[in-house]
Amino acid sequence: ESGVSGLITPCHEYKSFAIAAELNKNQLQSKFACEVIRFASACMNIRTNGTIHFGIMDSVEDRGWKHGQIIGIKVKEREYYVDALDYIEKCFCKNVQEIARQCIHPPVFVEVISKDCQEQRFVVEVDIEPTSSLVKNRFFEVYLPKYNEGSQRVTLTKDRVLYQRVGAKSEPIAHNDLATFIQGLQDRDAQREKAELSSAEVHTEIPQNLGRKLSILLNDGKSYMDDSLQYILVTNRCEKDNLNYISFLMHLNIFCVFDFDEDSNVSGLYSKYKEHHATRSYFLQDFSNESKTGNPPAQKHLCLFDQTSWIFCNGRSDFRGDEKPCDENTWIRTKKKYLKKAITRICDEILPKRSFIVLFLLLSPVQKPLVDTFQEFYTEMNGTEYIVCIAECRENYRKWANLAQASCSIETLEQCSVVGMKLSHIDATIQTMLHSTAQPRHLPVSSRGLCTLPSLEEEKLFSLEILCVDQCEDIKLDLLPEKEIQEIEQNFYRGRKIIWENFWLADTRRCGEIIEREACKDASRLLDDILRGSELNYSVAKLKIFHHPGSGGSTIARQVLWKRRKDLRCAVIKASYSPATVCEHALAFRDYEEKEFSHCLPVLLLIEDYDEDYLEELRNELMDAVATRKISSPRPYFILMCCRRSNDPERLCKVSPLDTVAVTHKLMDSEKSLFRTKLEKLKQKDIKPEFILTFVLMCEEFNETYVRDFVGHILQGIDHSSRDTRLMRYVALLNFYVPNSYVSLSHCEAFLGLGVYTERKSRAYDFKSHLSEQARMIFIELRESTTYISSVRIIHCLVAKEILHQLSGNEPQSQLAMALLEEKMLFENRFGREEFIKFIRDLFIRRDKRSKGDSTDTLFSPFIEHVCKAEDCEKAIAVLKAAYELLGKDAFFAQQLARLHYNNEKFEDAEYWAGVAKFHLPNDSYILDTEGQVYR
Repeated sequence: ESGVSGLITPCHEYKSFAIAAELNKNQLQSKFACEVIRFASACMNIRTNGTIHFGIMDSVEDRGWKHGQIIGIKVKEREYYVDALDYIEKCFCKNVQEIARQCIHPPVFVEVISKDCQEQRFVVEVDIEPTSSLVKNRFFEVYLPKYNEGSQRVTLTKDRVLYQRVGAKSEPIAHNDLATFIQGLQDRDAQREKAELSSAEVHTEIPQNLGRKLSILLNDGKSYMDDSLQYILVTNRCEKDNLNYISFLMHLNIFCVFDFDEDSNVSGLYSKYKEHHATRSYFLQDFSNESKTGNPPAQKHLCLFDQTSWIFCNGRSDFRGDEKPCDENTWIRTKKKYLKKAITRICDEILPKRSFIVLFLLLSPVQKPLVDTFQEFYTEMNGTEYIVCIAECRENYRKWANLAQASCSIETLEQCSVVGMKLSHIDATIQTMLHSTAQPRHLPVSSRGLCTLPSLEEEKLFSLEILCVDQCEDIKLDLLPEKEIQEIEQNFYRGRKIIWENFWLADTRRCGEIIEREACKDASRLLDDILRGSELNYSVAKLKIFHHPGSGGSTIARQVLWKRRKDLRCAVIKASYSPATVCEHALAFRDYEEKEFSHCLPVLLLIEDYDEDYLEELRNELMDAVATRKISSPRPYFILMCCRRSNDPERLCKVSPLDTVAVTHKLMDSEKSLFRTKLEKLKQKDIKPEFILTFVLMCEEFNETYVRDFVGHILQGIDHSSRDTRLMRYVALLNFYVPNSYVSLSHCEAFLGLGVYTERKSRAYDFKSHLSEQARMIFIELRESTTYISSVRIIHCLVAKEILHQLSGNEPQSQLAMALLEEKMLFENRFGREEFIKFIRDLFIRRDKRSKGDSTDTLFSPFIEHVCKAEDCEKAIAVLKAAYELLGKDAFFAQQLARLHYNNEKFEDAEYWAGVAKFHLPNDSYILDTEGQVYR
């Protein structure tokens, strides 16, 4: 229980309520309402938040319980407690009843779990929150309900009373003090307003880099562990749940353990440790020359050290039965003497100085003998240079430090201590320092350590592609064939989207480094600015990267992620999932394995080639979710790194220069040098330029003449009548006019008449083996990250444009599109059909819009506009009609036909097609607008 502290921090009052909970409904409700209304009145008059808890001991009359002990109460019907607050209208004055309702929150039922009791029990809590806007200039007198045993009715007290918080109690204000109290309301209102404003401000401490501190302290300044150091472990009771997170101890070179847990050999640390290691256990007095047995002194065993020595130090069980009984004080003195002897022997006679570290692992509340052990080691080792303390619980550490400061200052202790880091994070962080252990995947945590991300937890966040601190490190580098490494590198420089393995292989120097363009540095600087916070203090920030198609924008975005994966939580959004699902998973990803939500690391989320409406919906979902938590932070919760193609990225950058980066085909002088050097290195590996075509084009800044000549060189001698050449033309048509389009590998196989292959590698190999040499250089296979469909596209959209031009000759593009629509094999293939149909629709319907990053606003799709301009309107109408018939008489194709007709003043045909569209979708606003335009 507590008194008033800062007004926003709630004061607490406990009620055991054990007897009242068993009463009938009227008795229970009157008793519950009486306690709540008295407490609420006191809090509201003082302007402090408060919580009253029913089911926690409030007195020590029953010696079987302690004050503040959680016991819980049986709840017959929750409605009894909820409805009991209807006494508010009877007990408060009319003019403040509604205010009281808003300040007194409904009861919350918190289940109590007890090993000794099978029946369900609860602690019932009621929160009081007198916000200044509600209670300003008001005071709250109340009647209290009392149950009359004689009449068996509930009556109200005779007089209204004004209550206030005095210490941890709610006391009535004496009649003589009423005037003074009411005069002080204005000051209390001002204090409340100030407290609310202060609580809304940012008070988040920047957490220490505990991960680095742990690494340096445990490894004597090194960042990794080896066998050069031994460890003396001093620890106390390890709770059962924590036994799951002490795996790191199994890998430390532990010389001996001073164990202050009396149950250690049954259910504690010792029982866990000996499952993995041979141990030799000792009673404490075995380390003393004064042992009354004839056994040899312990150092003779320890000099022949081949097992961890475990020394039991807690309770009288650490003395053998032949020890004479003694009183408590004599026993404590004797134990301290034995501790001193044992520690002196280890430090002076057995282990060389600077060859070991004493690790105090505080797993539970600290007792004096543990502190005595520290003081003895401190004395023997002349300071704390080789002493480390680890404590997850700050309270345990605080008690230990207060007792230990008899030997050294609190400041000195803090320098050798890692405090507040979760044991699971300590376990994961230390295990990454070990070369010999199998590496699970890890995430960074706010304490700058690590936590483990099991596969099962990762699979729950299926709308995110999570980038871990140790991404790719599960790959056995020494077993990775050189040919596969070269293929990974070559695929990237041919035009495939960069994958994490590219960065990892570059970091491990198994392939050349990835060029960092100036735009990447710009994006990193903007990200730093966002992380530093601003006056706007957005909970969800945006960092936008607009890029020319094929200029490396996606590479830059993923470079930023890769560089920040160790200090932010990073993931790629799979936009095929709804914003609500992504939001749910993003919050869970941010909170995972963190103790305090206000201290969590920001989450950097990459979303690529997004729809603007989707992005805004996602941002709103995230902001709403953050707002419900009512936690302010100097840094954003989430940073959406939005990467999208644009034909005019520089214009979009000018619109919002503080959070936008433009990536173009144009190279800066410093970048040209980097690209030339990289190209030479690739050539030295005997990689032909035609097999890294995209990178070569990038080096030439996608010069149109160079692209035209290069494509012309590749297409020399091509068989225009072959099926793979026809496929190349169809894919080029889609890739040039429809951003991010592709044709599934299944469609390509069906078109080329290949059989079905179940094993992926042999399937891809068979597909490539049936292509001409030209097609093998022009096509690149990829796997779509959202649908996981293996697919094929032209290596670059500008190459697709040139192929379309050079392979078409005198054939108009409308004719090519007609031929594509007549390819039954492509339209009837079921696997990946939905994506294929979408790209076909976009070819005919999707208009360019400057708001989406396109260079112009078009009236029709770029393909239809090209046909109208390069051929004539009739050809465009004919191909749209064919598409309308083929694609199930789509209403929006009919709408486009109506628009195309009225824009060419064919009004009767326009009216007909507007009517057809309206027939399919009679209430669609876009179609109705088109009909209106026809009549206009």
